[in-house]
Amino acid sequence: MHLDPYRHVLALPGVRSLMVLALLARIPITAVGVTMTLHVAQDLDRGWGAAGLVGAALTVGTAIGGPLNGRFVDRKGLRPVLVVTTVCEALFWAVAPSLSYPALLVGAFVAGVFSLPVFSVVRQSLAALVPAEQRRQAYALDSMSTELSFMSGPPVAILLMSSLSGRVTMWTIGACLVLAGTALFLTNPPVQAPTDPDAPACAPATPVRRRDWVTARFLAVCAATAATTMVLAGTDLGIVAMLRETGKVQFIGGVLAAWGAYSLIGGFVYGAMTRAVPLVALLGGLSLFTIPIGLTGDRWWLLFLALLPAGALCAPTLSASADLVSRLVPSPARGEAMGWHGSSMTVGLAIGSPLAGWAIDSGSPGWGFVAVGSVGLLITGVLLALRRGSAPLDPTPAGPPSPAATLAAATTPAAPAPAAS
Repeated sequence: MHLDPYRHVLALPGVRSLMVLALLARIPITAVGVTMTLHVAQDLDRGWGAAGLVGAALTVGTAIGGPLNGRFVDRKGLRPVLVVTTVCEALFWAVAPSLSYPALLVGAFVAGVFSLPVFSVVRQSLAALVPAEQRRQAYALDSMSTELSFMSGPPVAILLMSSLSGRVTMWTIGACLVLAGTALFLTNPPVQAPTDPDAPACAPATPVRRRDWVTARFLAVCAATAATTMVLAGTDLGIVAMLRETGKVQFIGGVLAAWGAYSLIGGFVYGAMTRAVPLVALLGGLSLFTIPIGLTGDRWWLLFLALLPAGALCAPTLSASADLVSRLVPSPARGEAMGWHGSSMTVGLAIGSPLAGWAIDSGSPGWGFVAVGSVGLLITGVLLALRRGSAPLDPTPAGPPSPAATLAAATTPAAPAPAAS
C-alpha cells in the first residue's frame, strides 16, 4: 500500500480545491432527508408514513433529474445548469416551511428534479481533471469525502431541529445550498477534458448518440451501483431495527459512526493499493459479509465487529463503479452518464429500505441483512455467470461485442490505455 498516488492526485491542478468544495457542498444535501422527515412528522404532525412519502417524492424527483441535468451540462455547460438549480433550491427552501402537506409533496418532487447536481458534477469534473491511470485514487478520495459528508449532515440537522426550529433549519439548509451553488458557479470546475484519449473514441464532428455509450457494459455498472446502495440502505435500517429491539437505541449513533469509519478506512486502503479489485468482486464481498451481521442477535456490541468487513467495502465499491463510468463514456456525454450513475444509487437506496423493512416485519431485524445481502449476491452471480461465459474482448472488434462480453468487461476495471506511439 502506497500513499504517493494520493499525493500525486491532490497535486493535480484544481483537484484539491474541488475536493474541499465537494465536502462542504454535500453536507447540506445529506441533511435534507432527515430534515424533511422530522418537519413532516413533527412540525406538520402528519406521522412517519406521510414523512416517508415526501422522502419518496424527493427521491423519485432526484432520480429523474440526475440524467436530465447531466445532459444539459453536456450540451450547455455547467454554469447555466447551476443558475437554474440554485434558483430552484432557493425558491423551494424559502417557502417549504410554510407549505401545506399536499403542496410540500409536490414541491419535494419538483425540488428533486431541479436539485443541485453536486455529486454528479464533482465526479464528472474529476474525470476531466485526472488522467485515467489516477482516477481510482481520485474516486476513492471522492467516496471518502462523501462518507464524511453523510457522517456530518444528518447529525447537524438533528441538532438544529432540536435546538432551534424546523423553519430555521430548513432556511439554513436552503442558504447553504445557495452558497454551494454560487461557489460552484464561481469556481466553474471543468466538466470536459480538452483531450481524453482514455475514453471511448468519438469523432469531434459527430454528435454523441446515447446508443453509442448506453451499452450493456454501462448498464451492468449501473446495476452493480444500484445493488450496492440497496445493500447499504438495508444495512442502515437493519442496524436501527436491531438496536431498537434490544433496547440499545442510545448506541445507534455510535454504531453508525463506526460503520462510516470502516468505509473511510476501506476507501483509503483501496485507493492506495497497487492493483485494482474488480467491481463484481467488491459487490460480492459487500453482499456476502452483510448477511451474517444479523446473527449478532441481542449481543448488540458484536455489531461493531460484524460491520467491519462489509463496512470496509462500501467506499471501494462505489468508487470503483464511478471510475468505470468515467472510462466507459466519452467526455461529451459524461454528464448524463454520471447522472444515470447517481440515479442508480438513488434507485438502490429506494429499494433497499423497503426490502429490508419487509424482511424485518416478516421475521426479525436480522432478516433485513439477509434480504439485501442475498439480492446483492444474486446480482453478483448473474454478472459472474455472464463474465464466465464470455470470450475476451478484441481491442478492435469487427462488429459490436455481445451483451455477455460487454457485461463481463464492466465487472473488471479497465486497464490504463497504452501511450500513443
